[in-house]
Amino acid sequence: MNKKYWIILALWIPMATFAQVRNSVYEAYINTWRETAVQQQQDYGIPASITMAQALLESAAGKSELAVNANNHFGIKCTSEWFGGVYYYDDDSKGECFRQYSDAAESFKDHSLFLKRPRYITCFEIAIEDYEGWAHRLKACGYATDPLYASKLIKIIEDYKLYELDKSEEQKKPLKATVVTQAPVIAVISQDPEPEYVEPLSAKAEKENFMLMHPIKRCNGMNYVTAREGDTYANVAFRLNVRERDLREHNDALGREMKAGDRIFLGAKRTYGANVYVWSHPGQTLWELSQEEGVRLSSIQKYNGLEPSVRTFKTRQKIYLKKVKEEHVRY
Repeated sequence: MNKKYWIILALWIPMATFAQVRNSVYEAYINTWRETAVQQQQDYGIPASITMAQALLESAAGKSELAVNANNHFGIKCTSEWFGGVYYYDDDSKGECFRQYSDAAESFKDHSLFLKRPRYITCFEIAIEDYEGWAHRLKACGYATDPLYASKLIKIIEDYKLYELDKSEEQKKPLKATVVTQAPVIAVISQDPEPEYVEPLSAKAEKENFMLMHPIKRCNGMNYVTAREGDTYANVAFRLNVRERDLREHNDALGREMKAGDRIFLGAKRTYGANVYVWSHPGQTLWELSQEEGVRLSSIQKYNGLEPSVRTFKTRQKIYLKKVKEEHVRY
């Protein structure tokens, strides 16, 4: 081959390789959200490059199921203090609870607030321009389980030169501050921005969102829903706008923790069952039978002469769900 062609080929190969790195979907996403990422850096001190890289990685540049259906661009799961919308999705486990937002911009802001939690406080010891340090510290603090999470963030930042966002013209502008002169001392008042007020959901909207994800079912003429991953008696009661103690009493659940798959009756269970009796299974608890039949636990104890200490059936037993003649009851 002619030497000139070898030279042209040698120059073309690196350019072709570089072109493959630049994903047009990623570039479009960056152009859409770059200003939002820079704003988060100004408001909360989180490098814009890190925010953008996490968003690209976690949301597949806005194409992931969570991003499309829940406006969740950072894979943030539900926590005990989260009372907003929820979306259930199979991640590390089946049917995990993720936060749902009204729009993607809300997701960016909540990501910043999420990183302000004590768990990530040491990240803010690292300089804004040190994106590598931030990537490794986020992984060390447990943001993701992927062992390559930090290196993936760094590669995205370097492939798309996201570090330029950390040094944007907006960041170079001097911060405005109110100056109080007390000769000869000059005191600078806090430059932190006033937090934006976020209107909470109404009680009606909370309940509607909950019922959307928890379809009503019927048992023994009573309405119930099935608990999902992340549900607790406290947050279910809040979203249904009822007292937690009332909800627990309806379900004989004082002192119990809610588990995924549990039936949650929305009102007091009946004092009798649809059938005269059922057969228990070895290992089945009295509470499980009560929930499966929609009958108050105290009524089952009364019909069968069971002591309060009886919690689990060790053998198969006939359990009465209605009042029967005395001689028919087996103690």
